[in-house]
Amino acid sequence: MGLTYRRVLLKLSGEALMGNLPYGIDATIVQDIAQEVADVVASGVQVAIVVGGGNIFRGVKGAAAGMERATADYIGMIATVMNAMTLQDALERIDVPTRVQTAISMQEVAEPYIRRRAIRHLEKGRVVIFGAGSGNPFFTTDTTAALRAAEIGADVLFKATKVDGVYDSDPRVNPQARRFQTLTYGHILTQELRVMDSTAISLCKDNNIPIIVFDLSVKGNVRRAVMGEPIGTLVGGFCEVS
Repeated sequence: MGLTYRRVLLKLSGEALMGNLPYGIDATIVQDIAQEVADVVASGVQVAIVVGGGNIFRGVKGAAAGMERATADYIGMIATVMNAMTLQDALERIDVPTRVQTAISMQEVAEPYIRRRAIRHLEKGRVVIFGAGSGNPFFTTDTTAALRAAEIGADVLFKATKVDGVYDSDPRVNPQARRFQTLTYGHILTQELRVMDSTAISLCKDNNIPIIVFDLSVKGNVRRAVMGEPIGTLVGGFCEVS
């Protein structure tokens, strides 16, 4: 089977780096993710990554605790840079050239986000990790992933999670929850399914960027998704439900 996608945007949650730890970063999990990405890069696919920061600090929770929302979101952005640098280190230790670009200037540790430079890195076979979200409070890293995917001309946005797709209800609560193989953007928005926030879904819809939601913990799933194997849920196809 040939490659289906040539340039992809992989969205990782901060929690994905946490593994079974209650907080922080599991080095083994990070190395496993790095190896998954390395396998895809070796096949000739250009990979960009947006990583969240929820394993260290989540802005919404900070705001709920009484912190000013903008301040809490900026702290969350800084947490994403910590995760981006950790992932960069793991990739470079297995000889995958990687660049971190941040939306908030941090010249001593990362490049500033420059769209054309990011695209050039990808063309040269380097992985590009986007940190610090969009650089603006009140926007999630899901929205950042959709924005960056549109900016770099990604063929697809991979939403790597702890579940194996999109369900009509929480499968951890409802054993009878139904998993969808394919859904339209409109169904996600009207039914308020918790895939990504509505701004991110709308951005992908407006720019015709398909979203594939799949379980990151299954070894080889990133490569399977790139090769076009039917894993998880495709958002942007036809709708299974009326």
